Amino acid sequence: MKRKEKIIIDTDPGIDDAAAIIIALNHPELDVRLITTVMGNVNVDYTTNNALKLVEFCGKDVPIARGADSPLIREYEDASYAHGETGMDGYNFPEPKKNILNVHAVEALRNTIEIEKDPITLVAIGAYTNIALLIKLYPEVAKKVKRIVIMGGSLSIGNTTSSAEFNVYADPHAAEIMFKSGIPIVMVGLDVTTKALLSFDSVVSIKDSGRTGAMLHDIFKHYRSATMTNGLRMHDACAILYLVHPELFETKEMFIEICTEGPAMGATVGDIRNAYHDGKTNTTVCTDLDIDSFNNWFVDFIKNIDN
Repeated sequence: MKRKEKIIIDTDPGIDDAAAIIIALNHPELDVRLITTVMGNVNVDYTTNNALKLVEFCGKDVPIARGADSPLIREYEDASYAHGETGMDGYNFPEPKKNILNVHAVEALRNTIEIEKDPITLVAIGAYTNIALLIKLYPEVAKKVKRIVIMGGSLSIGNTTSSAEFNVYADPHAAEIMFKSGIPIVMVGLDVTTKALLSFDSVVSIKDSGRTGAMLHDIFKHYRSATMTNGLRMHDACAILYLVHPELFETKEMFIEICTEGPAMGATVGDIRNAYHDGKTNTTVCTDLDIDSFNNWFVDFIKNIDN
């Protein structure tokens, strides 16, 4: 039997985050050791409460820690325009009974990474503030991280400004610290996630597959990243797909830098031609994705959770 990969999810749920978390918590090849929350799609009180709701919905016993409520330097801007006021409107979750850890997410990250015998993978699907703070406050602990798989960035146009993807734009200074850390990074950005459209037929097909499919169907109706008819962008689920099926992606090694000011603030600038940095690279960038396989994988997995 294949050994499970131990992961920590740093997240700002968020509708597409919810889908990613649901899959990760139920996937037989993944062992979620901790979930840390950060401001992003909505404020950190909502994102933390949403993470609690998802863990309890799945009947899992995964610790959750509340993290940064604002970016390192810039002012906070949310994405409630895409995810609704609470981030997961549309389904009547009961109020969580589980309590969060009584330490900040950065301390929880430190403690979890330190006690793990083997290096652990960080899956960052929100702003990167908690991770940047970990790197700066506990660099010796950060060195034990196996890799960081992120949903974020773009080699072309953005989804928040003409050049910036939201998770990087939310805290570009944190992103800069992360990309300069020396920790191996896999960037699952808009170059692939905007193609990962969950088709109308796929959305409909999961509705009657069980309580998980029904829940996702209900919150998808409130998701404003594309439409139910034209297809819904499952950005964050792509990061989970990369963990379990990296063969479905085309990738390129390159050096990524972050623009932290001016009209291009939040842009991920890729040295596509390896013309600078003496040929050095710091990121595995996903450049293409097998879209049909994504849809089939997503639908089949959700349908089987409750069967």
